[in-house]
Amino acid sequence: MTTREVVRHADADSLAEAVVGRLVAAIVEAQQQRGVAHLVLTGGGIGTAVLATLAASPSVEAIDWNTIHLWWGDERWEITGSDQRNDTAAHAVLIDHVSIPRTHVHNIHGPDRSATPEISAQAYSHELISHGKDGALEFDVVLLGMGPDAHVASLFPEHPATRSELVAVAVHNSPKPPATRVSLTFPTLNNARQAWILASGESKAQALRLALDPSAGPLQVPASGVRARHTLFLVDEDATTKLPADISRPGA
Repeated sequence: MTTREVVRHADADSLAEAVVGRLVAAIVEAQQQRGVAHLVLTGGGIGTAVLATLAASPSVEAIDWNTIHLWWGDERWEITGSDQRNDTAAHAVLIDHVSIPRTHVHNIHGPDRSATPEISAQAYSHELISHGKDGALEFDVVLLGMGPDAHVASLFPEHPATRSELVAVAVHNSPKPPATRVSLTFPTLNNARQAWILASGESKAQALRLALDPSAGPLQVPASGVRARHTLFLVDEDATTKLPADISRPGA
């Protein structure tokens, strides 16, 4: 059984702070209950803002960085250190400032470390499988941004990657540059205790409305295909301007 919920916050700053509070609580709970936490990171403005807010928060000390593994929902197939990569910003604002073992940071290989995006996707799939039980890794929290076209990770409307049953897939001809990427697929992203879709700004309002439409399908509206055990849409007020007033609740 899966559940979905929309929680709104006043603005992007309060959204980032609230996500950090939820995230620290979820990580600490996973570490206490299962001895390890597996977290999927996202890029983009709000994803990076969350990580920067976490780095600046006293609650960052509550996390046992020795028992957490960091993954990415997708990556631009660019060389290590490129400012177009999602992990570059994550390292700059958070990862390089905490005492996490390097082997617990699972970067997706770019062209400097992998001959093709297909080989990169296959290698990432093997890495994920090796950390799971019975061939599947269940994430504790999956963080996802959402584009104005309702894409999540690098799963874009009408793109073949939205139909993939692989663990991770190479994405070519992305409608948003850069054109070549590697992405986790819906079956992998949805194998999570919690998935949080972050949306900030009026440019995301139409996408949010479509993602919550019961008739929407993941091929046309990829964000509608995110169905973890519990899926949260964590949004700011500007992103809710096209929602019915009773479809969300205010955040604490």
